[in-house]
Amino acid sequence: MTPATDGKTKPKTEVLAEVGDAREAHASSDGAYVSFVRANDLVVFDVAAKKEWRVTTDGGSERFHGYLDWVYQEELYGRGDFQGHWWSAKGAFVAFLSLDESPVKDYTLVNHVPRGFLDEERSVEVEVANYPKAGDPNPIATLSVADAKTQKVVHVDLSAYPKDLLVVRVDWTPDGATLLVTLQDRIQTWAKLLAVDPKTGKGSVWIEETSDTWVDRPEAPRWLKDGSFLWQSARSGYAHLYRYDAKGKLVNAVTSGKGQVRGIERLDEERALLWFEASLDGAVERNVYRVGLDGKGQVRLTQGAGTHAVEFNDDASLFLDRWSSMSQPPVARVCSGDDGKVLRELWKSGKGDAAKFAFAEKQRVAIPARDGFVLDGSLMLPTEFDASKRYPVFLPTYSGPDSPTVRDSWGHSTYHQFLCQQGFIVLQLNVRSAGGIGRAESGTCYRQLGMQELADLEDAVDWVCAKHGGDPKRVAIQGWSYGGFMAAYALTHSKKFALGLAGAGVYDWRLYDTIYTERYMRTPQENKAGYDETSVIKNAKDLHGHLVMVHGTMDDNVHVQNAVQLAWELQKANVQDFEMMLYARSTHGLAGEVNAHEKELGWRALRKLLDPKFSFD
Repeated sequence: MTPATDGKTKPKTEVLAEVGDAREAHASSDGAYVSFVRANDLVVFDVAAKKEWRVTTDGGSERFHGYLDWVYQEELYGRGDFQGHWWSAKGAFVAFLSLDESPVKDYTLVNHVPRGFLDEERSVEVEVANYPKAGDPNPIATLSVADAKTQKVVHVDLSAYPKDLLVVRVDWTPDGATLLVTLQDRIQTWAKLLAVDPKTGKGSVWIEETSDTWVDRPEAPRWLKDGSFLWQSARSGYAHLYRYDAKGKLVNAVTSGKGQVRGIERLDEERALLWFEASLDGAVERNVYRVGLDGKGQVRLTQGAGTHAVEFNDDASLFLDRWSSMSQPPVARVCSGDDGKVLRELWKSGKGDAAKFAFAEKQRVAIPARDGFVLDGSLMLPTEFDASKRYPVFLPTYSGPDSPTVRDSWGHSTYHQFLCQQGFIVLQLNVRSAGGIGRAESGTCYRQLGMQELADLEDAVDWVCAKHGGDPKRVAIQGWSYGGFMAAYALTHSKKFALGLAGAGVYDWRLYDTIYTERYMRTPQENKAGYDETSVIKNAKDLHGHLVMVHGTMDDNVHVQNAVQLAWELQKANVQDFEMMLYARSTHGLAGEVNAHEKELGWRALRKLLDPKFSFD
């Protein structure tokens, strides 16, 4: 916000010192007011009058006003973003979300290693938080608008929608006259953009998105000077941009193609041109394209396979292209803004003395799956590779929906280099649902998280063993969070993996939060068979290979009960081929003091695979 200069208002930094114990303090567009949250109530501060208006009065541990709870910030508004109130672009309206937490079940975290343990404190510290698990009640969301001038509150009318609906985005039109609210049903099969009159709370639907699987949380509209706006949608099966008029009526599709738009690079309204980044020429690539706002004349500008990051001059007649690929170290060059022709190379990185240090090249590979689908991957061979020998395979993965592991860009992990020097093949794969290709591909995980992903991983293992010297008896899979789930799932649902290194995994999707899980699995009540089949815990007795579980005891995201319940089932089944390491004081990421321990733990297990006669038995 630009500090006001009329002498009546103050810069935000000065105001914050006056409001004291504020959380999520945000100033109005003219700096005349500041809204903040105190004791879970929304408060508006009049800067000139130095007076507070307590907009709500019933805030507390079970009711949040203007402040998001754990699941809303984690899964909808962005990790670490607890802002739950938003000023109009002009004027004195502030919209705020209220969350009734009373239906949400508590989850208790226990810190067994508090500060001053032994010498000062011999008890434990307990944290209790609201955490809705799949199938359990969500917080009940309502939306209101407060007028800072009249000190009146209007409630947005959401009576036509289910009580458990999700309010996933709150925006304003540029003139501040209309509140834009994006709503979704609990399991996120539809999304609606609602235009609301802030004076009455009444609204009408401008845009509705639906899907046979799920609808991702829509991006905010990108407004144009004539009052129209750009809207991103995957209605065609791929994420593309559409133009709507000022009242929410579709004008035309702007971008098209088999691939996803990743972002807008530049917009020239006078020439009616748009530049955008997308993966239209391969899911692991990033290229920049230009198109008319009428959807005509779409052309790719960046040259060369790989990843491009561009910066345009003032009139877009030139652009700086920073380009790299798995085989090409970074290059910077000046290109024509008209057709992308390379005009001048500014600098070009080399590999330097890499060859002197047993450097393992990373190769971009295409791996055919059993049904003919081609999977994107990368491959690194041992630095002293001998085609007549067999080598252990290390397969690090995440594999969560629309979360690719592989990108065609220059970048190397020192740990992966170390493993190649020791004699490992390092294989990485974008399973089809994670590859960011399009809704048809990502939707293959719907109602069955892990199942298609594992089939793709198995096919990649078979390929590397058949084509590149991998030893089918010495394959290790490693991952964290969703990747931790995949590592453990692979060992209970496949016989192709000798070792699984599973960090902070969800071992039964009934134990994870509602919004993320139900987006892909629906509720356990609707899809019991899917939850049972994908459960690591319920299939613990089928463990094949050796499992190493790692988990933080203070993990507020993927709770440690996942690891404890899996261990319990393994113990009951008298399965001995597992070990578990719990890390105190660690949340979803490990405490810094134990990072080295966890890395060494994994290496101690991995290095056993270097023995061609290896066996965990």
